[in-house]
Amino acid sequence: MPTAPVYDEFALFHENAEEFGIPWIGSPAVRRVEAETSAGTISALAWGREAPELVLLHGGAQNAHTWDTVALALDRPILAVDLPGHGHSAHRDDHAYWPAGNAATLEEALRELAPEARVVVGMSLGGLTSLALADRAPDLVRQLVLVDVTPGVNREKASAIAQFIDGPEFFESFDEILARTIEFNPTRTVSSLRRGILHNAIEVGDGRWRWRYDLPRRGSGEGEDGQIIPGLDELWNAVERVGVPLLLVRGGTSPVVDNEDVAELTRRNPKARVVVVAGAGHSVQGDKPLELAEILKGLL
Repeated sequence: MPTAPVYDEFALFHENAEEFGIPWIGSPAVRRVEAETSAGTISALAWGREAPELVLLHGGAQNAHTWDTVALALDRPILAVDLPGHGHSAHRDDHAYWPAGNAATLEEALRELAPEARVVVGMSLGGLTSLALADRAPDLVRQLVLVDVTPGVNREKASAIAQFIDGPEFFESFDEILARTIEFNPTRTVSSLRRGILHNAIEVGDGRWRWRYDLPRRGSGEGEDGQIIPGLDELWNAVERVGVPLLLVRGGTSPVVDNEDVAELTRRNPKARVVVVAGAGHSVQGDKPLELAEILKGLL
């Protein structure tokens, strides 16, 4: 297997474009931006030169680069955020990265970085965070898209994700961390997984590697109320209070959202729409980025 090159987070976009057949017209306009919040620095990738039209929030143990192919396909002004404790954003002393707390932090950041965004898109933990944000700061969320998540998520549905996140703290080499990632993502290409690791892991100086996100955040750890994520019951109530267009994008092969979840979502919010992306697992933006980009274009 290939070894890791010197990392430049802005030098890999051409690989995304080539893999998914997106015309390459040169390096896109992307830059790092930051906002200082009461919980520390929030870092994000600002795509384009105009004010962001979309805000993209990744899942747990991911980072803003999970949206790279979607952003290239959309070619619109976007803010792809590193959630607290992930990517280049600050870690919390209490290592608590649950939806309600994330939403409080992101409210501060988005008022500075994307106050007029037309759509907020959240995948997995980012989806629950965006739901909490819509409930907390509805003026910041004009349309809400949940990518393969509802408050019905539980340990059984998310068991494969939790098992992957709860792996070793350190890996002896880049090849070892790549091998484990391939094992848990059999539908993805090796090149895409390799890019993902370069964005989401760091070399610790002795040849070993570890994930970039805050390591105490573990996939199978219980929340304060005994749930895999605390506050899920209140997030179901938040679904009822969402007053803007709500869309659930469901991965066709993902176990994380089931038919009962969809029924509960539409019972609580009858105006909510549901779209199923065939052939996509939980990470719709990784498995079917072009299809997801088309869905988002329809909202703009």
